[in-house]
Amino acid sequence: MTDSLPARLSRPVSASQHVTSELIMPHDANILGHAFGGAIMAMVDKAAAVSAFRHARTACVTASIDRVDFREPIHVGDLVTCQASVNFVGTTSMEIGVRVEAEDLITGARRHTNTCYLTFVAIDRNGRPVPIALVQPEADDQFRRYDAAQARRRRRLEERQDEARADR
Repeated sequence: MTDSLPARLSRPVSASQHVTSELIMPHDANILGHAFGGAIMAMVDKAAAVSAFRHARTACVTASIDRVDFREPIHVGDLVTCQASVNFVGTTSMEIGVRVEAEDLITGARRHTNTCYLTFVAIDRNGRPVPIALVQPEADDQFRRYDAAQARRRRRLEERQDEARADR
């Protein structure tokens, strides 16, 4: 009889999606009245963490944040909304995509200000990585994000291998 690996559970993308909003106040902004990038990144990290926790159902830590481009400024008085969901799961890590939008509450105009991809690792009480459930895309846009996340993961692993070779 051959030993076989136990089947991994999977969870739908919808089970871990998270949306949060925050009003940008003067203490969140620079002298131009634009939100600090760090304030937006903190919101993004928290939104992604909730999505990661919901998916893994265990403690998770931020392992990396991919390139972040701020497409346009976010102003004091704007409502910033972060929409987070799990795009792809490896064995112990997962990519969380976060779309950031700013809304002018007076006019109702909404604009996409940036998208970020964060890698989280699920850990146990001793801080060691633990296996997590796979993610199951349910809709066309989720399958597209899954495929794109898989390609980003391959590139990240290749970059890490290149960096390790360069350090030798």
